[in-house]
Order: sequence, then C-alpha cells, then structure tokens
Amino acid sequence: MLPQQEEVHEPNAAKTLVTAGLLQAFAMFLQKASQWCGNKLMQGKEFTSAENIYKTANNMVKDNKLNVSVDFIDNKNINNYGEGLREALKPVARGENAFYTDQLKLAVAPKSKPSLILHELGHAINAHKGKFLRFLQKSRGYVAAVPTALLLLNGAIPPREDNKKNFIERNAGLIGFASFLPTIVEEGLASIRGVKAAKQTLGKAVNLTPLKRNYFFAWLTYVIAGIGLGVAAKQSLLSSKE
Repeated sequence: MLPQQEEVHEPNAAKTLVTAGLLQAFAMFLQKASQWCGNKLMQGKEFTSAENIYKTANNMVKDNKLNVSVDFIDNKNINNYGEGLREALKPVARGENAFYTDQLKLAVAPKSKPSLILHELGHAINAHKGKFLRFLQKSRGYVAAVPTALLLLNGAIPPREDNKKNFIERNAGLIGFASFLPTIVEEGLASIRGVKAAKQTLGKAVNLTPLKRNYFFAWLTYVIAGIGLGVAAKQSLLSSKE
C-alpha cells in the first residue's frame, strides 16, 4: 500500500510545484505590464491647454455641486500642506500620481499633467452620487485581505472524501478577480465622467483622443491589478498545501 500511496501523492506534489512556478512567473509579467501602462500614461501628451483643463474642472465642481478643493501640485506649492499630507503629495509633485480623498474633500493632480484632475473629480462625483457608487469606491480598502480571507475560509472547510478540490480551491483566482471588479468599474466610470465633462465644456474645439488614450492606460493598470489579485488568491491556497 505504501508504494501505491506515493505514486498518487508525487504527481500531485509535482503539479502543485509547477502551477506555483507558473503563477509566480505570471505575477512577475503582470507587474511589468502594469509598469509599462503606467509609463505610457505618464508619457502621454496633454489633450489641451492648462487653461481649458482648469475651466473644465471648475465646471465639474460647479455643475455637480461638489464641496471639493482642487489643486495642481508642483515642488513649490506642495509646501502649503502639512507634513503628513506633503509626503503623499510628493509623487504628485513629480508628475507620477494624482488622487482624490473623500475624507479631506481634496482632488489633486500634477501641475505638469493637469488633465489627470478630471478623472479625480470623476471620483468625487461618484462619491456624491449615492450609496452604491460610494460602496464601489470604498471596496478597494478591503481587497488586499481577500487572499488571506479565502485561505482562512478554505481551512475551515472539511476535506472532501473524494480528495477533489472544493469550490474555493477551484475558483480562488476568479473570486480574487471578482472582488476587485468594483474598483475596476468605479475607476472606469471616473474616467468616463472626466471625458464627458471635457466634451461638454470644450466641445469639438479640442481632440479628446489623447485624453481617452491616457485614461485607458490608467484603467488598464487596475484591470491588471485585479488579475494580480486573482493570482495572489490562487497562490495563497497553493502555498498552504506545500
């Protein structure tokens, strides 16, 4: 009986190791892909003048009755903020990030790439458009815990008598990705609001293609992050079997 048990166990162990290796390689590929999309976004040209962007941003605030402060950050005006917030604003001043914080009612973008503010104000509109959109926005605060939660939940399920995988083991990757879908949807909606506002304010006088291109690359980083979360969820279950 012992040799027979080893013959059954070894292929399963080998398959687990191969799968783990493939997942790790795929995770590294996703990281590179996300960096590439981020670089494409930062290298993208502005679709219009800063003055037109400021005008569009002001209209977004006014038309949606937003109680939000808007600022365009560089190495000079970053010093207008307190030390704690200043640290978070450093990547913005370098032109590497933009963000909206509902807690502070503040939307910021780099002065060197002001068009990012339209997307951030899209987040502000989402936050003011009801509980469902607010849920989509706030769900991202919990997704990092999904792999651990699946691991704990799977550990609480008794092993099947036929030794086949249970629902969580079969679908961990899909569950991980699905948990990130609200963030992907909300990010896409924020960009759509920004593009729509630019079209309403500036009309056919400007070409919106560069803006749509930049926002597409930004959105892709979130799609990749969702796939990465699915991979991480699958990896967490595999590592528990090693």
